[in-house]
Amino acid sequence: MPSINKTRAKILVLSLVVTFAVIRVWLFFYPNADFNVAGYNIHHLYTGLLLVTIGGIPLILFPNPGRILDLATAIFGIGLSLALDEWVYLIATDGSNVSYFLPISLWGGMILVGLTCLYIGALYFWSCKKDKT
Repeated sequence: MPSINKTRAKILVLSLVVTFAVIRVWLFFYPNADFNVAGYNIHHLYTGLLLVTIGGIPLILFPNPGRILDLATAIFGIGLSLALDEWVYLIATDGSNVSYFLPISLWGGMILVGLTCLYIGALYFWSCKKDKT
């Protein structure tokens, strides 16, 4: 069982970090790339939470190993990264496209994603220690 946990932990951390880096680089080059539906600006908080839901529910309901659950883990991590990044941005700034590039937004997102990765690592190591006893 620990090898499955290790694989999923790696997938989750990788999806969190890569998504954060990609979204930040993308928005650096295209700062006004807003996603609008019917005149409403859809922040990546909402798309992130949608992906968290799509990926997280199968992980809870179907705990058996498999490639589908590895994909669900990646989808969960991508959504979580989007939601964490946007969450700190919306709380710490005025929500404008320009303020997305303020240091507090960047560092806040990095800190949240970093703390989440540390949390995943701590839970992984705790589960490995528990399996040995």
